[in-house]
Amino acid sequence: MPDSPAPGPGAAHHGSAADPTTLLLASARLTDGRTVDVRLGGGRIQAVGTAGSLPSPAPSRVDLSGYLLLPAPAEPHAHGDTALTADADGPVPYTVDEVQRRATEAALLQLGHGATAVRSHVRIGDVHGLRPLEAVLQARRSLRGLTDLTAVAVPRLLTGVAGADGLAMLRDAVKMGAAVVGGCPDLDPDPTGFLEAVLELAAEHGCPVDLHTDGDDPARLARLAAMAGGLRPGVSIGPCAGLSRLPLDAAARAADQLAAAGVRVTCLPQGNCAALERRSPRSAPVRLLRAAGVRVAAGSGALRDAANPVGRGDPLEAGYLLASQGGLRPAEAYEAISAASREAMGLPEVRVEAGFPAELLAVRGDRIAAVLSLAYSRIVIHRGRVVARTSAVREYCDSAVAVALDLPRQGRMEPGP
Repeated sequence: MPDSPAPGPGAAHHGSAADPTTLLLASARLTDGRTVDVRLGGGRIQAVGTAGSLPSPAPSRVDLSGYLLLPAPAEPHAHGDTALTADADGPVPYTVDEVQRRATEAALLQLGHGATAVRSHVRIGDVHGLRPLEAVLQARRSLRGLTDLTAVAVPRLLTGVAGADGLAMLRDAVKMGAAVVGGCPDLDPDPTGFLEAVLELAAEHGCPVDLHTDGDDPARLARLAAMAGGLRPGVSIGPCAGLSRLPLDAAARAADQLAAAGVRVTCLPQGNCAALERRSPRSAPVRLLRAAGVRVAAGSGALRDAANPVGRGDPLEAGYLLASQGGLRPAEAYEAISAASREAMGLPEVRVEAGFPAELLAVRGDRIAAVLSLAYSRIVIHRGRVVARTSAVREYCDSAVAVALDLPRQGRMEPGP
C-alpha cells in the first residue's frame, strides 16, 4: 500500500555522524540550473545546500558532478506475470516459481532504469487461478528495500454465470494482498455490470481501481466517468489509445467528462499490452487530455511478451516518446513518468527539497531534454540509499577530428556505494 503523505519542506531532520544511513550527494545539478549538495537520511532528504556548503558527517558520499538529479520515475502499468516470455519455447510456464522469477527480473530491470515503484497488473482466474498473484506478491516481499512493487488483480469476467467465479476470486485476491482492483470491462459481455462490480468491491475495501480500456466508445467512457466520480482513493484507466481514433469533438467531450470525475489516464507510449485484444499503433491523445484537466501518467506496458517482443521497461523511453511524438515539452514528459505516475499510484510527492522522500534518479546530463535523449549513465536512489547504478563509457578512436571537435563522451564514474 502507498506510504503516508510526505511532510513539507519545513519537516527536515538533521543527520549526525552516528547515523549510518546518511548519504551525501555532492555537486548534483538541479533542473533550475543550481549545483547543490543533498544530504539524505532516514529515507528522506535532510538538507539541500550549495555545493560544498553542507557539513558532511555522512559515512557515504556520491559525487554527482555532471549528473542531473531528479525525482525518481515510477512505473504505473507493468505486467510482471507475463514479462520476458516472448522467446519461450512452447507454452509459457505459470508455476509460482517461474512467475516469481519473471516478475522479480522485470522489476529489477525497471529499477535499473530508475523506477523505484512498480504497479504490476496480474491476471487471475482461468486455468491459473490465483497462482500468478501469489508469485507476484512473493516477488514483492523479496524486493522490499530495493523497490516498491504492488499488484493489481485483473479478472477476465465478473458478470453472468461465468463471472461469479471471477468475482469470488477477485475478493480472494484482495484478501491475499492485491492492493488495487482492475480488469478490462471491454472484454466482459456486460461492461457496465463489470464496472459496477469492481467499483463496489473497491469501495468496500478502500482499494484504488485501475482498469484497462481502449477508450474508443464515448458512451462507455461517459458511463465510467459518471459511476467513478468521487470514488476514493481514485480510479485510473488506460491505455486509452482508442481515444485517438475518435472524432475530435467526441474525444474532447470524453476528456472533459473524465476530468470532471477525477479519473486519471495512464498512457503507454511504447505500445499497448496483452490485456487488450484490440491493439493500436497510436497512443492516447495526451495533449487533448491534459488540456481538459485530466491527470495523465505514462507507463511501459508490455515487456518482451506476446504484446511486445522488444519492450524495455524504461520510463525515460516513455518520456522520450511523449516529447518526440506526443507533443509535450521535455519537462511535461518527465512529469508524466514521475510526479503524475506517483500520484496515480497513491505515492507521496517527491521534490529535491528537505523533508521529501529520498526517491531520486541521477542521470548524466545537464537538462531534462538531454536526459530523455541519451540516458546511458544512471544512479537510482530508493529510501535514501543507492540501489542501482548503470555506468556507460563512450570513447572515440584516437583521431585528429575527434580531438579538434572536442566530441562529448560519457565519462567513467568515481567508485562509490
